Amino acid sequence: MTEQEFHKLRFPIGEFQKPEKIDAKHIANWIETIENLPSSILNLTEKLSEVELNYKYRPEGWTIKQVVHHCADSHINSITRFKLALTEHRPAIRPYFEDRFAKLSDYDEPLDSSISILKGVHQKLGILLKGLNDEELKREFVHPEYGKIYTIEETIGVYAWHSNHHLAHIKQAITGKGKYN
Repeated sequence: MTEQEFHKLRFPIGEFQKPEKIDAKHIANWIETIENLPSSILNLTEKLSEVELNYKYRPEGWTIKQVVHHCADSHINSITRFKLALTEHRPAIRPYFEDRFAKLSDYDEPLDSSISILKGVHQKLGILLKGLNDEELKREFVHPEYGKIYTIEETIGVYAWHSNHHLAHIKQAITGKGKYN
């Protein structure tokens, strides 16, 4: 497999591209994507067998189960990051080792708990994000892992992309029918 083919499997929708100017339409579309993630995941996974839930989306990639559990963990962190940025001056957020989380025992369990987490977190995210004014959208946090400052508005886009990115992984794994296991 070429490096380009591997990159396409890893990033089936491409990497996040921040628009030059983020406008209200971007924000509204991104929030809608974020709000829809739990039902989109449920629609893709609810009829899958245990064997299918363990399909990988690429060589050395995660299983569908791991992807769903990761989304729950990641988006728990996202709401915390948003709230820190809204309540503190340019806080440094805490990164975590996603790859190590994916090896923990809860990632082997059924998806029910992570789907429940996603439903609750995404409902709260929708409420929180829709209520932000222009000044709040410009608030910032520091991501020490990347040494970069992110605005809330950009981060809304990143999490919408993240939602679509992992939905594409799930679809890729289903279509691949275990060929990467």
